Amino acid sequence: MPKVVARIKLKNKHYEIHVDLDEALKVRGGKGDITAAIDSPNVYYDLNKGTLASNTDLKDAFGITDFYEIAKIIITKGEVQKTQEFRDAEKENKIKQVVNLLLRNATDQHGRPFTEDRLKTAIDQSHYNFDNRPAEQQMISLLAELKKIIPIKIETKKIKLTIPARFTGQAYGLLKDYKESEDWLANGDLQVIMNMPPGILIDFYEKLNEITHGAAHSEEMKE
Repeated sequence: MPKVVARIKLKNKHYEIHVDLDEALKVRGGKGDITAAIDSPNVYYDLNKGTLASNTDLKDAFGITDFYEIAKIIITKGEVQKTQEFRDAEKENKIKQVVNLLLRNATDQHGRPFTEDRLKTAIDQSHYNFDNRPAEQQMISLLAELKKIIPIKIETKKIKLTIPARFTGQAYGLLKDYKESEDWLANGDLQVIMNMPPGILIDFYEKLNEITHGAAHSEEMKE
């Protein structure tokens, strides 16, 4: 388990702690144990120089002096350093997720699916720069680049969704990548037309139902 630095800048001062990368990322995701994430029970201005932060500055910056509460803020609100090995593994995992989505959804001009090797070769040729966005979002961006190399397309289903007004703020970000049109109704509900690959519908509905508690209404539209 690699030991790395977590840091944050508050009120023009830097605060750093030493953490276990794997455990810190669990805490950042809301599921970890802060005591397991901490490698050293101190807050520093500069960890490399060993300059300890004063309680006065900690109180001023965080409003508290409890180390574990401060550490939790630094991990969740600040930056957790990632090793190159971790970033490489993260990227490979993201590529694998996107390739799997394309295998489930993409065909050539004759409606035939692609092999994994053919897709990976085309991705290498595209020099597409994978980032931290969800795989579903990156598939759309990557598709535009792959079309310059291979005759690839994704069949989609058109769906009309109605999102109750009280959930529109939380749900809007989930809709934006596949949204064809939107209409705000008089009662504040949001009605959208979505064009979505069939292979991601199950995951999409799970996320939507988690946000709306099953209150969103969906209807598949015929072309």
